[in-house]
Amino acid sequence: MPLIIGLTGGIGCGKTSVSKRFSDLGVCVIDTDQISHQMTQRGGASISEIRRDFGDSFITEEGSLDRERMRTLVFNDEPSRRRLESILHPLIQTEAFRIAASAPPPYLIMVVPLLLETPGYRDRIDLVLTVGCDERSQIERTMKRSGLSEQEVRSIMSAQITWQDRIQQSDDLIINNGDLAHLEDQVDSLHLKYLSLSNQG
Repeated sequence: MPLIIGLTGGIGCGKTSVSKRFSDLGVCVIDTDQISHQMTQRGGASISEIRRDFGDSFITEEGSLDRERMRTLVFNDEPSRRRLESILHPLIQTEAFRIAASAPPPYLIMVVPLLLETPGYRDRIDLVLTVGCDERSQIERTMKRSGLSEQEVRSIMSAQITWQDRIQQSDDLIINNGDLAHLEDQVDSLHLKYLSLSNQG
């Protein structure tokens, strides 16, 4: 199996831009958000369990997860958020490492927004790469991208671990307070580092 780099960071910090740059450099990227989306589509692996635990009202007529209704619930109810995570996270994790097992060398990027908050990842990846930015940028980027209110964004952020905790648990950091060129320069440097580490075995 290739070297596994776990990419994480708070909402709106730039994980997508970082992972895209790695992909442009020819690195295999496994995005657990994409896996989650597949599993909550019609016929997805999580639908029957979500229907059983939350009821038919959280499943659309087409048979997929009603994302807006579920988002409203889990933003405002911690036990419900944990119930949903207990359904999704094990399924997502199993699929992510299944893909990783057949990924090409020398290394891969596994994008896991809640990597440090979710049991099971840390002991199966080789290095943690965290991307961060200042709080104001984080909020503004997320509001612009998702259409969420500032209160909703802050609610999501409060459910994630602090920046200081991320730093302590990370092997590498990318600070995304500048322009795209600066972000890509940081990724390019890490790419060389990971190639070197992979060659060392």
